[in-house]
Amino acid sequence: MSTLELYRSHAAQAQADADAAVLVNVRERCQRAAMAWTAMADRAEKTEAMRVGRNA
Repeated sequence: MSTLELYRSHAAQAQADADAAVLVNVRERCQRAAMAWTAMADRAEKTEAMRVGRNA
């Protein structure tokens, strides 16, 4: 599993946890985690694209 796939997997799990949460503070915490994992995945994807472009 690549780093990008790992980040996307964690983001999906955090969002699923948020959707299942009953308590507001837990839901918000999980949503923040999902946003953080998504941001990391987006940065990793952008970095990989720049690396490929530079090597081409």
